[in-house]
Amino acid sequence: MTRVVRPLRRPGLVLAAVVAAIALPTIASGALAAPTAGTATAANSTTFQDSVGEDPAAPDITTIVTSNDDAGTITFKINVPNRPQLTQDTVLVMDIDSDANPATGDPQNFGSDYILQLILGEAILFKWNGSDYAVAANQSSLAFQWTGGPTVRINAADLNNTRKLSFDAIVVSGVVFDQTTGAIDCSACTRDFAPGVGLYSYQVKIGKPSLVVKSLKPSPAKPTAGKPFTLRLVAARSDNGAVVQNGRATCVGRIGSAKIPASTQRVVGGATVCTWNIPGNAKGKTFRGSVSVTFEGLKASQSYAGKIR
Repeated sequence: MTRVVRPLRRPGLVLAAVVAAIALPTIASGALAAPTAGTATAANSTTFQDSVGEDPAAPDITTIVTSNDDAGTITFKINVPNRPQLTQDTVLVMDIDSDANPATGDPQNFGSDYILQLILGEAILFKWNGSDYAVAANQSSLAFQWTGGPTVRINAADLNNTRKLSFDAIVVSGVVFDQTTGAIDCSACTRDFAPGVGLYSYQVKIGKPSLVVKSLKPSPAKPTAGKPFTLRLVAARSDNGAVVQNGRATCVGRIGSAKIPASTQRVVGGATVCTWNIPGNAKGKTFRGSVSVTFEGLKASQSYAGKIR
């Protein structure tokens, strides 16, 4: 459904949504995408406490756990134990001040630069344009799920590459939607604001990326006297999971104290390939090799040892 094209505002939480169907950019609907394979999670998690039990009939936010990974993906886990499942009468609104500067952004809304809204099972990001909010052109990373409260994930790139932000969360229940006109009736609404006053502040911390070894495969399974032996190393960036497609390969091989030069030493097809010709008289000895790849100042390496057949 794409009728809701106006964000809900915190001051009094005026639930005015509106009406005409328009084409929106892709919006998040229901499923929270898994993190990109190979992405390393940064040790950067903050738990924000909220007061509890203000209104027994209302949703009750207890904590908000905010974290980010090295790819800049920010996760908000908003715990609402008394609303275990998402229902059609429940709405989440988050005000986000992406530069943590109340002097910029919406002057009526804590300087918010964005409003993130989960309504009728869809998550939509709105951006302040200097006089009003409009549907944000960039929100492809936005995703959510609801288990004991909403978990919302969005990349910092879709929040103007934020590195420090302020935010709040408001969960409202009892909202009645007119499926024909798009009108909203909130006369029976109950709600919880976290925090009760102002905004929380969060620092996005992204570690320096590294190269992570994904696999090291020998071919054949064991080095064999008188035959070539190859090690293929696959490495990927820690921040976005991208497999290294080029770079500088370094191959080191030894049998005992003797160095064995590599006959092949290159990065090709997403792997760093090292091949050595094992001497015919080396049966029973141990081959020790290492494969390294260097790309854009980052390096990954792994060692191997195997008895020669």
